[in-house]
Amino acid sequence: MKFRLKIWRQAGPEAQGHFEYHEVDGISPDQSFLEMLDQLNEKLVKDGKEEIAFESDCREGICGMCGLTINGQPHGPRLKTTTCELRMRHFQDGSTITVEPFRADAFPIIKDLVVDRSAFDRIMAAGGYISVNTGSAPDANTIPVPKPVAEEAMDAAACIGCGACVAACPNASAALFVGAKISHLSLLPQGHPERERRVLRMVEAMDINGFGACSNHGECQAACPKDISIVNIARMRAEYRKASVWA
Repeated sequence: MKFRLKIWRQAGPEAQGHFEYHEVDGISPDQSFLEMLDQLNEKLVKDGKEEIAFESDCREGICGMCGLTINGQPHGPRLKTTTCELRMRHFQDGSTITVEPFRADAFPIIKDLVVDRSAFDRIMAAGGYISVNTGSAPDANTIPVPKPVAEEAMDAAACIGCGACVAACPNASAALFVGAKISHLSLLPQGHPERERRVLRMVEAMDINGFGACSNHGECQAACPKDISIVNIARMRAEYRKASVWA
């Protein structure tokens, strides 16, 4: 397979960015999108040119580091798929593919396709901890949790913090990410002691770090590789209202 790549290049946070065009040939349909970029970088190095900076870690759809905007869509055209899981057979042979970083003021560009997502870390740090004794694993029925509640909490916990929800949102809102993290612990009894404090602090940190407001477009859920539901945004709002009354 052969492709023409239109790739964003930016030397640093303060530098002016631009698009570059590159041709890649001999691409296997079974190659992942990142493996295709690896092949391009090998060619650039052989030609004495600077390779394209992009992030990856696990390359198994687990860590969320690989997020790119591909043809205008975070993680590309496949639903419930991270960039590293995207295969080149999902693109038409000979087509032009536009590759950009996630676009959001809260995710400043570090270089080329790499963005700074540490704002997510600051939101998580603001949420704090849970005051549950650690040690050996308790018996399964020590803290009874109804199965539907446990499954809903684990569905929220599936969020990998990739930032696709922010990149997809026209307001660059982090409401889906924050809602998922708040839902995970508010649904389980272990998260109840700090419940009110947690939601107030995390929502405040979301605003401080420059994320926009949620206006219910639903693009976040559509772009999420883990299919996190916008129900979690509604739960976050309910938790916030309740906590505001008791604060």
